[in-house]
Amino acid sequence: MAAFDVTADLKEIDDDIAFHYLHPLGQPELIGMPDMRRPSLVAIGEVVLRFGFIEGDAVVSAKRAIYDPQNAREVLHFADNGSTADELAIVLNQSELAASVGKGGQDGARELMARCKADVVIVKNGPDGALIVDRSDAGWVPAYSSGTIFKIGSGDVFSAAFAHFWGEERFDPAEAADLASRAVANYVETRNVQIERAGLEGRSAQPSSASGKRIYLAGPFFTLGQRWLIEEARRCIEMLGCDTFSPVHDVGVYGSAVDIAEADLAGLEKCGAVFAIVDGEDAGTLFEIGYARKLGIPVVALAENTRPESQTMLDGSGCEVVADFTTAIYRAIWAAHR
Repeated sequence: MAAFDVTADLKEIDDDIAFHYLHPLGQPELIGMPDMRRPSLVAIGEVVLRFGFIEGDAVVSAKRAIYDPQNAREVLHFADNGSTADELAIVLNQSELAASVGKGGQDGARELMARCKADVVIVKNGPDGALIVDRSDAGWVPAYSSGTIFKIGSGDVFSAAFAHFWGEERFDPAEAADLASRAVANYVETRNVQIERAGLEGRSAQPSSASGKRIYLAGPFFTLGQRWLIEEARRCIEMLGCDTFSPVHDVGVYGSAVDIAEADLAGLEKCGAVFAIVDGEDAGTLFEIGYARKLGIPVVALAENTRPESQTMLDGSGCEVVADFTTAIYRAIWAAHR
């Protein structure tokens, strides 16, 4: 850190703490939960970015403070430990907001502002961008395009970039949040936290969910592993705010082949995109992909372990073939929003 003219004040802890993820959208497993919380850190400065953390907390005194609680239980408690700020911005995600004040969206953000005496609330919404609410206005900034998406750490990058642009550079909240969203796109594509503003301008905005449709889940579900992947894809897509149509859930497996096929295809016709799992080259999945492309419905195909020759028709018919689960989920959601 000294190379960047940063002086670090480090406090050692006795425990090794880690979060384990099966994949970047998976539920984290906490390893090494400490038996007791450490004494509070103290941070005093013109601009202070405070994160929530499990082994203790931080007492902040700042002219501008940015608070990312990282935990719904801590959202309302910035000042409870004696922290003060002339101006306070709270950065959190939609689920943290809803869990803390009982509502989401702009109403929830304004409720949080009132309870915490905050000047700005930013509500991150994954592939849909972020809601920015201050004392006089509200607006959205989009998510920005990236070739791949590594989700772990992206929230920290957003908060750090916003703290720099709003806290240090004194940009207005909407402009600072927009640059933070661009910085996240750079990070999830490169995993590089060193971000230059000049490199943020070329990103293209992704569409919002205002016109979004459901996503059709195409994939085999005949073995435990296949069913688990369908369940996990459905959970992740719906967690990120997009509805799904899943044949195994919404139609089932009982009835004649004609009835099942007609119901599946009727559901597909009403969807805005297809998320297709093509490993194993399941005949039903490949048929649904062809049917969707004939109708002009975009298809994002997750292909983690396929033969190159088996992708010819996918590539040739305009499917987007992706080898990474998280990237495929995001791209399917963005495709459904177009």
